[in-house]
Amino acid sequence: MTQLKVSRRHVLKGVGIAASGMLAPFTVATSAPAFSHGVASGDPLADRVILWTRVTPKAGANGPIEVRWEIAADAELRRTVRSGTALTDADRDYTVKVDADGLEPGSTYYYRFRVGDAVSPTGRTRTLPADGVRELKFAVVSCSNYPQGYFNVYHDIAARDDIDAVLHLGDYIYEYAAGGYSNPHAVNFGHVVEPEHELVTLQDYRARHGVYKTEPGLQAVHAAHPMIAVWDDHESANDSWRHGAENHDETQGSWYERKRASVQAYREWLPIRDEGDDPLKIYRHFDFGGLADLIMLDARLIGRSEPLLYAEHLGDPGTDAGRFRAQLEDPERTILGREQLTWLEERLEQARTPWQILGQQILMGKVRLPDLLDVAAFREGGPFDRASAERLLDIAEAGLPLNLDAWDGYPASRERVFAAARRHGSQLISLAGDTHNAWAFNMMDSEGRPAGVEFATPSVTSPGMEIVPVPPGILAERFVNLNPELVYLDSSRRGWMEITITPESATSRWRFVTTVLSRKWYGLLGPALQVNAGEASLRRA
Repeated sequence: MTQLKVSRRHVLKGVGIAASGMLAPFTVATSAPAFSHGVASGDPLADRVILWTRVTPKAGANGPIEVRWEIAADAELRRTVRSGTALTDADRDYTVKVDADGLEPGSTYYYRFRVGDAVSPTGRTRTLPADGVRELKFAVVSCSNYPQGYFNVYHDIAARDDIDAVLHLGDYIYEYAAGGYSNPHAVNFGHVVEPEHELVTLQDYRARHGVYKTEPGLQAVHAAHPMIAVWDDHESANDSWRHGAENHDETQGSWYERKRASVQAYREWLPIRDEGDDPLKIYRHFDFGGLADLIMLDARLIGRSEPLLYAEHLGDPGTDAGRFRAQLEDPERTILGREQLTWLEERLEQARTPWQILGQQILMGKVRLPDLLDVAAFREGGPFDRASAERLLDIAEAGLPLNLDAWDGYPASRERVFAAARRHGSQLISLAGDTHNAWAFNMMDSEGRPAGVEFATPSVTSPGMEIVPVPPGILAERFVNLNPELVYLDSSRRGWMEITITPESATSRWRFVTTVLSRKWYGLLGPALQVNAGEASLRRA
């Protein structure tokens, strides 16, 4: 998370996109099995896709439950193409995941589950296309914080019928205690988290996932499109890394047990394919019909070195900047870990598609804080005061980056990725989340050579740079003018990215919602930026 944080009508069968009111809470006890958390699909391949649901067991039940599933070529599920049964029990929190195979590439399917007389909502999914596809369209999202507002952004995506996959770049849930990072208005209308304390144990993480999965917007987007997801930090703990996190201390027990619990719950509650013996190994690759390689990375849990912190490692920026920069650029500090970085280099070497897309959590583009002292309306006791701004300005004037939690905090790793992409002639696109703001960059390496482009999505609900007391337009102008790689910034609106890929170009269109504090909202169309094949700079589409 950025260090600016101081301290139409489309209805799938059984899922109303314009739903209102809360569904049954996670702790509901029913007289018969039910499907209170909807359905989902994910990790599509050309011949298969993961189907997911959770059975809400009847009160007092603790034994195994047999679940029937079916997937069909039509919305009425009359032309069934695959079906079967799966067992679930308390050991997997009554979640169900089925790897439905034997499917046709580039095809739309519909699916549902049954337990006795209980029937789940019907979901829609899609397999990856075969070679020769001419256009792909992704929806990209990040940072959905339940006590910050309604998931209207998810509704906006669910209403579309032309999305090949939803890419979730992390912070699918937040681990904070009730009131720790919330909007009082959202809490007042019922977006209250369970458990009330900060998440530490497996049961804690399971319960929080369950609460999130009752949100109608999240149920709708899962039922409408397959999702390809990676975690960021809040699925475990804020600013997490390989051996710890900013908000984990010894009073909460072992970090490794907490991390293991968070990963287990994440894998139980999301439609993600489980492969291999290491549950931490979430990085993986998807070939979208010979048009684009989607390379999903974990820049958070599996390999990240301990982050540097200005408060702990930097005294006077004017005096200590050189020493600090040497620490920052130490090639032994890594954000991916050696094994994942080697895997990424091999993926780029083997790529035969026109586009190589990195689906990952954090900004790769370089960012320094501009001088805002003459335009900021600081107020006493505000979350971002003059002293904070002056400190960050001193850091920026010393040539140091704003956010050490992003790739700016691991420049040697970034250079390795850029070098591999250049070596193999990759047309590199980085997709990022985490900051809650919309960004676009013409990325450059340390020698100023073009290295690719980056599109970053705003959040689903989490607040952006509203804590900076500067009008958003002026703030964006100052950032763009100071940072040579930065092309676009929107710091104040919630939304998502629509990414369109063709053999000739890659385009990002930012889409926003008017509010996350009311069920009455509408979508706003943001700008579109495009990079042409064989080029490395963005232009207005």
